[in-house]
Amino acid sequence: MHLVDQIKAKAKENRQTVVLPESYDDRMIQAAGQIVAQGLANIVLLGNAKILQGKAEELGCSLAGVTLLDPKTAPLLDDYVQELVELRKKKGLTAEQAKTLLTGDDHLYFASMMVRKGDAGGAVAGAYNTTGDVLRAAFQVVGTAPGMKTVSSVFLMVTKNPAFGEDGVLCFADCAVNPNPDAQALAEIAVSTASSCKSFLGVDARVAMLSFSTKGSASHQDCDKVLKALEIARGLAPNLQIDGELQLDAALLPSVGNKKAPGSAVAGRANTLIFPTLDAGNIGYKLVERVAGAEAVGPIIQGLAKPVNDLSRGCSVDDIISVSAITAVQAQG
Repeated sequence: MHLVDQIKAKAKENRQTVVLPESYDDRMIQAAGQIVAQGLANIVLLGNAKILQGKAEELGCSLAGVTLLDPKTAPLLDDYVQELVELRKKKGLTAEQAKTLLTGDDHLYFASMMVRKGDAGGAVAGAYNTTGDVLRAAFQVVGTAPGMKTVSSVFLMVTKNPAFGEDGVLCFADCAVNPNPDAQALAEIAVSTASSCKSFLGVDARVAMLSFSTKGSASHQDCDKVLKALEIARGLAPNLQIDGELQLDAALLPSVGNKKAPGSAVAGRANTLIFPTLDAGNIGYKLVERVAGAEAVGPIIQGLAKPVNDLSRGCSVDDIISVSAITAVQAQG
């Protein structure tokens, strides 16, 4: 079974509620009913119910089973305003300003507040709004996971070689969010990605902290950062299988790993690769995708207290459906 199909099957096992704020994008309206019809999640579509029903009729799609909620008239709006004022009181946010944010036309802050308050398990946006706008609302309202300050991303790379990772599937991070993470951020990315590996692949992560050096074969401040991150990650997650610094071949190939890092529980059998910079991660996943013909599923946002995922503005209806299923699986905990 394809990885995305496996994720969809898992989403169906324990159906969660996902909020879609961008009802002003036709693709969101088209996706909403299909997600419910496929049993992947309960969907809340934000916007005026009468307008949305009319738009659905124009598009020839059904919103049967979809909850339509207008932030401007939502019963919980006053509670949300109070919560946002409390959250942002150090920034001097007033109740009037909070209400403006929550009832704004983009619906991003309202969706994030639904997730924060548990009225939705997760949110999916980005078909219309920029990544910066989506993550800003999520960061300010949902916040980061306990003990974490870093929001990052993971790609699930479905390769054609079953010898790599878990039957050919590897977790790559961070390939989309943090340009040059310091040692603390890199450690948090590693721990978050290990959790994502468990959620999506159903196995314990074997995390390789990548570098151009393996076990001191080179001396450079960039290698020192990776080693410091390894130390911090072990403190954050003492039971995590993690090792570094490792070159890519030492992380993936048993023959190289046994030679360069003998005795390592990770070298030669890693299923989770942590890149030292966004340059390396972004180039790495696109090389594997374009040159090796792998499929890249993501980016999946991680490190938030509750899931909010960002779409490409060029996404298809099928992409929205798949990312909603991914978000639902994250919401399962």
